[in-house]
Amino acid sequence: MKCRWLVAAACASVLLGTSLEAAESSAANVIERYDLQEADTPVKERKGWRKPKRILVGGMASRLGAELKAAAPDVEFIAAGTPEAKAKIASIDAVFGFCDADTLSAGKSIQWIQMVTAGVENCVSLPAIKERNILVTNMQRIAGPIIAEHVIAMTMALARGLDVYIPAQAQGQWIPRLPPGRATTVDGKTMLVVGLGGIGSEVAKRAHALGMKVTATRNSGRSGPDFVSYVGLSDELPKLAAEADFVVNTAPLTPQTKGMFNAAFFGKMKPTAYFINIARGGSVVTSDLVDALNNKTIAGAALDVTDPEPLPAGHPLWKAPNLILTPHVSADSDLGSGAQLAVVRENLKRYSAGDKMLSVVDVTRGY
Repeated sequence: MKCRWLVAAACASVLLGTSLEAAESSAANVIERYDLQEADTPVKERKGWRKPKRILVGGMASRLGAELKAAAPDVEFIAAGTPEAKAKIASIDAVFGFCDADTLSAGKSIQWIQMVTAGVENCVSLPAIKERNILVTNMQRIAGPIIAEHVIAMTMALARGLDVYIPAQAQGQWIPRLPPGRATTVDGKTMLVVGLGGIGSEVAKRAHALGMKVTATRNSGRSGPDFVSYVGLSDELPKLAAEADFVVNTAPLTPQTKGMFNAAFFGKMKPTAYFINIARGGSVVTSDLVDALNNKTIAGAALDVTDPEPLPAGHPLWKAPNLILTPHVSADSDLGSGAQLAVVRENLKRYSAGDKMLSVVDVTRGY
């Protein structure tokens, strides 16, 4: 499940409000299934680490606090927003489920933030995170397979013109065929994955299985799985975009990626190519995308994220041609929150024991 219009604390309640007994059978299974990365060094080697005594928990019910206590019996769990939280904020060691400037300012002892989403740009941008060397862990990779299916659904919908046929059905219109060149196949086409991380790799795997040639970019180097034919660095993005039939953004939002998909970028794409964004709306200059669609600079687009978000009534994107919009739901599924719960519980055990943590955010890089 992905948090959208809920505040962070309420989001934590939704994600973590299920009994821990509903978690996947073991942390080991989750680590293997999602290829979760373990820190190179034990957390006890971090300056300022100490075994936690009090953890502030956003939006969780008291029942869940009791279950978390079973994983760390010596820890006192305090619900955010309560008089108790206000009274004890100065002695809080860690925060689960949210990250904000006011909490960090009042909680001078906070050493660890456990997020329950993958996106952490609003957290790592807070000066206190770097200044105090606060550890941030998140849910990277957990939603990758689900989001990848959403990308493939968008890819097939654009290729087969479902963005035209479904609205026509709602209006009772029979459209015998699409304009020439609008209906395409994906077999043999090229998909460029921008940001070959956990989500990007899952997208690439599925695109390759459909017979697509997959290229990608990443900042960390040129290595990649066998099903990606070429991995380029970020400065190769314009060249690779010009060769692609589908461009998929799976990159995190950082100062380097903000507004990277602009008029110049869309101008590099083929007029028959499609743009898909399931990462962050802020990576796109929205007005430039609207112009690219209206002017047929590109063939179409599919967006699960927008800037602004939620998209307000009357915004030009609503009327842009050849566009599929979903309301930031690409991580929604019927799988429940078992994997997320397992990560929280496992990281709680590891932090308390001073062991190597899972899914540590590189605060400098922003993801």
